[in-house]
Amino acid sequence: MGLKDNIQNKVAGHLFSPKRRNARREKAERRRKRSNAPHLVEYYHDVSDPYSHLMVQVLPTFAERYDVELEIRLVGPPPDWAVPDRERLHINSRRDAERLAQRAGLEFKDPGAQPDDTTLAGANAALLDLVKAGTFLEQAAQLGDKVWRDEVLNPSMSTNSEVQSALAEADERRAALGHYLGGALYYAGEWYWGVDRLHYLEQRLRELGAARAPDAPFIFAPPIVPTGGSTAAGGKRPELHWYLSFRSPYTGIVADRVKALADAYDAEITLRFVLPMVMRGMQVPRMKGFYIMSDTVREAERLGIPFGNMFDPVGEPVERGYAILHKAIELGRGFEFARSFLSGVWSEGINARTDKGLKKLTERAGLSWAELKPMIGTDHWRADAEANRQEMLSYGIWGVPGFRVGDVAAWGQDRLWVIEDALRAATQTK
Repeated sequence: MGLKDNIQNKVAGHLFSPKRRNARREKAERRRKRSNAPHLVEYYHDVSDPYSHLMVQVLPTFAERYDVELEIRLVGPPPDWAVPDRERLHINSRRDAERLAQRAGLEFKDPGAQPDDTTLAGANAALLDLVKAGTFLEQAAQLGDKVWRDEVLNPSMSTNSEVQSALAEADERRAALGHYLGGALYYAGEWYWGVDRLHYLEQRLRELGAARAPDAPFIFAPPIVPTGGSTAAGGKRPELHWYLSFRSPYTGIVADRVKALADAYDAEITLRFVLPMVMRGMQVPRMKGFYIMSDTVREAERLGIPFGNMFDPVGEPVERGYAILHKAIELGRGFEFARSFLSGVWSEGINARTDKGLKKLTERAGLSWAELKPMIGTDHWRADAEANRQEMLSYGIWGVPGFRVGDVAAWGQDRLWVIEDALRAATQTK
C-alpha cells in the first residue's frame, strides 16, 4: 500500500503541476503559430443554465478586447453523472448566479423556477438562428432575458432536427475535450468555466500578446477575502459554519482564508465535516475530477496557497482523520487539526493512511497522539457526519466546501465574499 500511495503521489504531482501545464501551453502556442491559426476560443452555451446567461453578457466585451475567433456551440444540460441532485443544482445555480450578477455588475434575477421545456426548445432554436446569422454575440443576452422572464419568443427558422443535431454534436465535442457544463470557454487545451474564471483566460491571452486593450481591467476579477472587518457591538459573536470534507481539493485550499475571515469579523468557526461524495456512493468520473484538480491548482497559484504535493485521502485516511477530528472538536482544537490535515495531505505530501503521517498531523495541531490514537477505527463520528450532511442539504447545498452565517449559505471556496457580506451585516450596529 505504501508503494502504491507513493506512486500515486508522484503521478498526481506531475500531472497537475504548473510546470507541466505551462509546457503544454507553450507547445500549443508553437503549433498555432506554425499553422498561422487564430486564437480560437470555443464557447459552450446551455440556455437552461443561469451561468451561461451571465457569460453571454460579457462575451461581446471579451471579443472586443482580445484578438480571438469565437466559435459558439449550443449544448444541453450536464449529464446525470455530473449532477447527483439536479433540482438542488437548479436552485443553487439560480441563487448563486443572482449573487454573482450583482457582484459583477450583470443582470440576472432568480425567477424561482427553471424555464419550461417548451420555452427552452424555442430558445435553442432561436439561438441556433443567431449562430447561423453570426449575430449571437449581439443578441443572445437579450434572448436570454426573455427566457428567464418567461416571455414569448419569436418564431425561429431552425427546425427541431437541426437543433437536436447541433446539441448532440456540441455535447459530444465538449465531452471529448473533457468538460460537462455550460457557460464554459475552451482555449488550447484548457477550460474556463463561468465569468469568475474568465480572468484566467484573459491573463493567458495577454501573455500571448492577443490583447487589444492590455491596460484594461479584467472583465471580472473575483474579490480577495476578507476585504474589511468589523466586530459586533456588545452583541453575540457571529457563527461561521464551515462544511468540509478532507477529500475535497477545494477544501484543501480554503482553511487559512476561513480563519482570516473569521478573525476579521470576530466570528466563531463551527466545523461541519461530511463524508466525501465518492464515499457516499456518488460518481466523480475522471473528467470531473481532472477539471476540479486543474482549477484548484490555478486558484491556489493565484492566491499564493501551497498545493499539489498530495496523498489522496479517500477511504481509510478520511475515516482515520474524522475519528481524530471529532475528538479534536470536543477538545477545542478542531480547526487546528482540520487545517493541519488538509495542508498535510494536499500540499505537504503527508500520508494520513499511516500512523507516522497521522501522528504528525495530530501533534502539530496541539493534540496528544497517545490520547487520540485509540479513536481510530471507531464509528463515533459517523452520526455527526450524517447530521452535518443533512443540515447542509437543508440550506440548499450538497457539496463542499460550504459555508453559512445565519440563514445565508454558499457553496464553494470562491464564494467566501458571500459569507463576508453576511458577516458584515451580522456585525453592523443595530
